[in-house]
This record gives sequence, structure tokens and C-alpha cells, in this order.
Amino acid sequence: MRIALIPALLGLSLCGAAQSVDRVYTADQTSNTVSVIDPVANRLLGEIRLGENVPTAISPLYRGQLLVHGLGFSPDHKTIDVISIGSNAVTLIDTQSNTVKGTVYVGRSPHEGFFTSDGKELWVAVRGENYVSVIDPIAMKEVRRIETANGPGMVLFRPDGKLAFVPSSFTPELDVIDTSTYRVIARIPQVSPFSPNLAVDQDEVWFTLKDTGKTQIISAQPPFKTIATLETGPITNHVTLIENSKGKFAYVTVGGKNEVLVYQRGSGAEPKLVSTIQVGDLPHGIWGSGDGKRVYIGLENGDAVQAIDTATNRVIATIPVGQLPQALVYVPGAASSDAGTASLKPFSTATDALHIEMVSASSASPSTHASVVVNPIGPIDNLQIAATGLTPKQGYRLMLTGASSSQELVVFTAGPGGVGIAQTFGPLKHAVDPAQSSDSFALEVWTLDADGKHHVVLHEAPRH
Repeated sequence: MRIALIPALLGLSLCGAAQSVDRVYTADQTSNTVSVIDPVANRLLGEIRLGENVPTAISPLYRGQLLVHGLGFSPDHKTIDVISIGSNAVTLIDTQSNTVKGTVYVGRSPHEGFFTSDGKELWVAVRGENYVSVIDPIAMKEVRRIETANGPGMVLFRPDGKLAFVPSSFTPELDVIDTSTYRVIARIPQVSPFSPNLAVDQDEVWFTLKDTGKTQIISAQPPFKTIATLETGPITNHVTLIENSKGKFAYVTVGGKNEVLVYQRGSGAEPKLVSTIQVGDLPHGIWGSGDGKRVYIGLENGDAVQAIDTATNRVIATIPVGQLPQALVYVPGAASSDAGTASLKPFSTATDALHIEMVSASSASPSTHASVVVNPIGPIDNLQIAATGLTPKQGYRLMLTGASSSQELVVFTAGPGGVGIAQTFGPLKHAVDPAQSSDSFALEVWTLDADGKHHVVLHEAPRH
């Protein structure tokens, strides 16, 4: 029998006020780090380095973690689990000492993992396959696999610990698992196939649909009926649920609009949008503080975390972190009573990033837009583009164009919601940063047409 999950594990706000021993963690995909923040001072304390930069990270003899991406934590708040997609790894870190306790390797491309309410098991969604890996965190080994729809994206538990909810990133199906029998007891249709994230309380399950820019809400009780499907916007990333003196709310990050949407929720009624918060570049991970007074978001293309005051729904702090932060969690009481900085490494190179805005090249499609970040990763750079307002299923090329020549950087295809996200590597910062190059190069996005012709759909906005 499992005891109930404490509310902080679900991002609910029934714990005490924020304290200096609380921590905010981000999983930084390009720098292969975990950034550690003091949420009272709103400052970065340091980084836990789990891997090296490219090209070392793609060596056949490489032993570190690659594509640090997912985060979860134990009910006693003394362990965080870090999921690295590229190395198929689940790394357990002691929050008191900031040191690695051990690493468990699972199947292809795991995405997110969370502990059960009694802390005896860690369930990891193995997104590149079709199962949840059940890990014994003491023995540091996989003990069971629970078959799900292909591409499980995440797993979270209802507060009473009796049910687990697993949306899919490849299949339009959310699975409900009985934690006592490890059996799927319900298969709920998703509005579209790609769900990377969810949040759960005793009454509702909220899950984001990144491919179509929606957020779906179902009842957390049988028969798990759909309560509402919200049009939240392109690159709808993560969601968190909070509760405070003002009521119950859901906060949703919308990367394509650099917004956080705030919905009043509860009582089985359709949620009401009560606030739209403008934030930094490509908001991704999100989690609420234990007292519900703060919400923290990671800026994927901004290499930063922003703190939101839930009383005013305004950004009150911006904190630099590692490169391309993905998942984010707030863990009350994670550190000991001292400074809690043992074993942390100093902040590295994310502040050297180059940020570029791209705008529509045609007045006929003014909503077409892209965010680009170029991060140094050792001797070369990582470039990520996140574009919205494109034609679904159309192919595109990101081009580096000069006065006399053009160079293709990466080819990508827009998804069903008109979103395209792609990455590439190379000595790119020198080429596109006027401060470092005497040549006149710029970024453009071209259509990828079958007849070999093209037209420009995005070009760089003027830099200030």
C-alpha cells in the first residue's frame, strides 16, 4: 500500500513559506549540467556537471551524460533524479551534498521520471520505446517494465498514490496505471499525439500537446472524462498546478509566444484564463513553490530562469543558468541548514550565448516568427531555432547567407501546428555575430521546394 504523495511533489502549494534551504533545479540540455538556484535570494548557487561539451560528448569513449533533460525528486526531498536522453541514463543526486549517488541505464531515449509516494520506486517514461521503467533507487537497478502506448512522455501520480498517469509523445493516448497491480486500467484519447508534460492533483490531470498548441484537462477520477481542451498556443511546453489563498490555478508555458498563461481551475468546471504573462525567450520547464507564492520557469533559448510572483503575476527576477534548460523543479527543504553549495561548480559559459530574433519576410504572413540561440560548446557552437507560424508539413532550410554565397545549416519540417524546432553544430557564432566577424552574414529560412526553387520566409530582425 502506498502512502499519499506530499503536495510539494506535485507542485501544489500547501507547504510553508519559501526558505533558504529550498532549491530550484534545471536540467540543461546543451551544457549537460544541472543548475542549482536559491529561490529566496533568487540567485544561481552553481552547477552540477554531468557531462562534457561536444565534440567530446560524442566520442566513442565518452563516459559522461548526454542531453541532460528531465527532472524529478523523492518524497523526502533528499534525492533528485536526472534523465539524460542521449545516454539513456537516470542519475540520482543527493540534494544535501550535490553529489551523484549512482546511475541506472534504461531503454532508448528516456524523458522524465518521478518517485512513487513511498519513495521505494522510481518510474521513468522511456519515450523511445513503449514502457515505463520501474527502478529500485536503493539497489540502483530496473526491476520491472510496464508496457504503455508507444512513446510515453512522462509519469506522475495522483496525490493518494493509487494511480499513475502517462501521456504519450508519439501516440494520441494517455494511459492510466493502477500502482498496486502495475496494470493499465484506462486508455484516454489525446487530442493529438505529442504530449511532453503533465500535472496532476486529486481531481484533475492537465497535459500539454506541443504539436498542436493545446492543453487537455481530464478528470483524475474514473471514467477520466475530458473536462476541456484549451487553445494555448504554439510550442505549448509544460504545466504546473498551484494552490494559494486566491484559489487553484494552472500555469502553462507557451514557447512560441514567450508567454505563461494562468488559468483559474477546479470543481470540474472549464478553466478560465485570468492572466497572460510576457516572459523571456522560449519558456519551457515550470514548477510552483511550496507555498504557491512563486512560479519558476526555465527559458530554453534564454539560458535563464525567471521567477513569477503569483499575487501580481509579474516576473520579479531573472537568473542565468546552463545552456538550453529543459525540465525545472522546485524542491522544498532540499539542502541542509548550511549554505548548501557543497560540490557545486561555478557558472560556466551560458552568458556567452548569442540570441537572434527572426521575423517574417512577407507581409502576407506576419505571424511567422523564430527564436535562435547560438551557444558555445567548447571549440564549436550549438545553434537552435524554434520557428512558429510555418506551413504544416512543409520543409524548410535554415541558411547562412552572405553577399556572394549561401550555406545550408539545417533542414527541418514544420509539424501539424506549424512549428519547427531544429539544431545544428559548427563555428557559427563567429559567422553570425557582427562583433566577431568582418564578413556580412545573416540567417534566413527558405522553403524546401521539390522543384529546387525557394522563397525566403524568415530573416533576421534588426539588432539593437
